Amino acid sequence: MTTQRTLPLLTLALFVLIYLVPLGARPLFVPDEARYGEIAREMIADHDWVVPHLNGLRYFEKPVLGYWLHAGSIMLFGENTFAIRLPSAAAVGLSALMIFLLVRRIFRTNEPEKGWQAAMAALAFLVCFEVFGVGTFSVLDSMLALFLTATMTAFFLATAARPGSRRERLMLLLAGLSCGLAFLTKGFLALAVPVLAIVPYLIWQRRLADLPRLAWLPLATAIAVALPWSILIHLREPDFWHFFFWNEHVRRFLSPSAQHQESFWFYFLAAPAMFLPWTFLIPAAASGVKNNLKNHAASADLLRYCLCWAIFPFLFFSASSGKLLTYILPCFPPFAILMALGLAHTLNQGRARAFRHGAGLMGLVSGLLLATLIFLQFFGYHHLLPYSRTWKWLMLANGLAVMLLCCLLALRSREPAWKMVGLALAPALLFLSLPAIMPDPLLVAKAPAALLQRHNQDLGPDTLLIVDEEIMPAVNWTFAQNNAYLLENPGEVGYGLGYADAKGRLLDLAGARHLIEQNPGRVVLVARGRNYRRWAPSLPAPVLADNNGPAGYVFVKY
Repeated sequence: MTTQRTLPLLTLALFVLIYLVPLGARPLFVPDEARYGEIAREMIADHDWVVPHLNGLRYFEKPVLGYWLHAGSIMLFGENTFAIRLPSAAAVGLSALMIFLLVRRIFRTNEPEKGWQAAMAALAFLVCFEVFGVGTFSVLDSMLALFLTATMTAFFLATAARPGSRRERLMLLLAGLSCGLAFLTKGFLALAVPVLAIVPYLIWQRRLADLPRLAWLPLATAIAVALPWSILIHLREPDFWHFFFWNEHVRRFLSPSAQHQESFWFYFLAAPAMFLPWTFLIPAAASGVKNNLKNHAASADLLRYCLCWAIFPFLFFSASSGKLLTYILPCFPPFAILMALGLAHTLNQGRARAFRHGAGLMGLVSGLLLATLIFLQFFGYHHLLPYSRTWKWLMLANGLAVMLLCCLLALRSREPAWKMVGLALAPALLFLSLPAIMPDPLLVAKAPAALLQRHNQDLGPDTLLIVDEEIMPAVNWTFAQNNAYLLENPGEVGYGLGYADAKGRLLDLAGARHLIEQNPGRVVLVARGRNYRRWAPSLPAPVLADNNGPAGYVFVKY
């Protein structure tokens, strides 16, 4: 009972400490964080809640719900980094709550003595490196994962209810509601991921004949949720759905010319880092899951469901042409449940050897990372030191030392629950201090906010902005403008630049030179340093030039 009471409180405290407390400490990163914050800011400024715009140009890469959530956060907390990251962090917290409720529901009814495993599953989810990295970053993937987690949770509870009962209908209705919200966040993946997991599970359970009865209500509800905005965007922008379906789904996932193209094995190779600190515990958890599947308890049904939920979407994303690490985030909730229940079963059966090996390897990796950091800080790499300030690398060293210490404590603990908690807490200090210990080269390359804010007073109401596509959202966000000219490369707003009302917003070097010469004292260029060094010989001499480092960005006034 002590464990059942303590673990939920510990999980909640850890979420607040590592997700919410440092959320606004890190500067804005380009391009993703600035993009999502800027689209939401333009929605508020233009009072247009139907058509997303970026730099005043139509932006059709995603549906609207994620931007609504960012805009709502900005309206509550202001235009700052905390506000634009809060929806992602809140989505992770709510996903952990869904995991907790799902596992607790199974054990509270059937095996109440194992109720602590619900909080352990939520804790395992919160400390996965991928979950933390995406959940403290302003992108849409954590929100998509939340709605998909809610969909999958509700559907499983529907399959566990009496057929035709009121509870079954309620759970199916909730599954459809959350599926519709997932569609409004990132589109047709909201339908693909549940189908990829649910159909194999029903086949495994020999219940495929139930699929039509179980599917019609969630599908109808999801359509009802998504339909109003879908109709509005079609009436306002008739080509939205053509672009969104073919470019953002068919081309991205199936085309040989897809963006972010990687091999089939990309996620398999990246998984060891993404699944830390649990990577080396997977064999121990797999043994527990295998043994538990032989039981006839309700937890065995949940394990089968989570195996389908984790494996088949993972294979789907691996088979797709375009890949980003964030795409497989929906696979992490079932992974966390499998790890928690599998490890608990292994340890409760007295088979701790595999756990000891895994925790020992995690401790060894922590020690090697600590030694590598010390070496690089003292001797550098190609004469480049990770940190220019001593306190930064000492904070990182402390975080790695705590990881090593927690692994040792997990090895020494006798209680199965606290063995797992020890490993879960291993990266906590590292996560908490991460915003303060970002390496200097990374801040130069990804965080131009300080450079831009330094020159806020150099812009007047009639200033004309020329930008490259990478820094464009950060310039819009910092200077609260949405009419910058792009130089040479249209980037992700290329489709929006094709409209008649965007004519003249994309410049070549001759056009940029002409604009500067016709507006002396009124033109500012902000771009990646390497781009400016290539363009500078073709442009007039500036009256002011500043930068945040050779690998960073330049602010130039003419």
